[in-house]
Amino acid sequence: MASDVLRSPVSRRTGIALWRQIADAIRAGISSGLGDEAGKLPPETELAELFGVNRHTVRSAISALVQEGILRAEQGRGTFIIEPKRITYPIGKRTRFSTGLAGQGQQGSNRLLTDEIAEANVEVASALGLEVGAPVFRVRTIGTGDEVPLSRSTHFFDATRFPDFCEHYRSLQSVTKTFAACGIDDYVRKSTLVEAYHATIDDIEMLHLVPNAIVLVTHAINEDMDGNPIEYSKTRFSADRVNLHIELDALA
Repeated sequence: MASDVLRSPVSRRTGIALWRQIADAIRAGISSGLGDEAGKLPPETELAELFGVNRHTVRSAISALVQEGILRAEQGRGTFIIEPKRITYPIGKRTRFSTGLAGQGQQGSNRLLTDEIAEANVEVASALGLEVGAPVFRVRTIGTGDEVPLSRSTHFFDATRFPDFCEHYRSLQSVTKTFAACGIDDYVRKSTLVEAYHATIDDIEMLHLVPNAIVLVTHAINEDMDGNPIEYSKTRFSADRVNLHIELDALA
């Protein structure tokens, strides 16, 4: 029954619309086994009774998920879960975007959007072991798989240690190759923090998402083989297109 899977109660005092809470609960329930063998959702009347709302509110939640490409509604048959085709992005000791996709038959690439010099804020300075206000290169990219946008990233590099980083990156279009050109032949992942948010306007426009889509956000620090941080990046992945796979053995 739906009550065995949908365990997220709705609240009228959170400031979040009831239909949005129900949509999020259904989305979470899908990964926990909501739906029958054909992927059909329980009837609207059952969901309305479970959440303690009217059918119109449930219908609004389902409509939003249909727009996001999570569900499909078939007249006279009901509402069905759409099984998305996702790319698995491995996160391990040596995390490389194009290499991770190549093993799945995907042609991965990063397209440079902008590069500029900036002052490190508290977050960036802490990640790179710099003083607040130190000069850093800020590089924004779009990651694609077979020309489908999967992620957008903002990378930060110490401009004092790597004064020619942006010049090399413009021609090489690869962080790994650019580090090699700067004398860093190998580097490893120090840490990765993963969060989840609703897509911003920029996410929707740049990743071609629908309103209220979910994005997975990683905060990653890479370091050289001497343990010095050399890159801090924030990447926003389309949750409907990408699974993040943490490789524990690779992190050991």
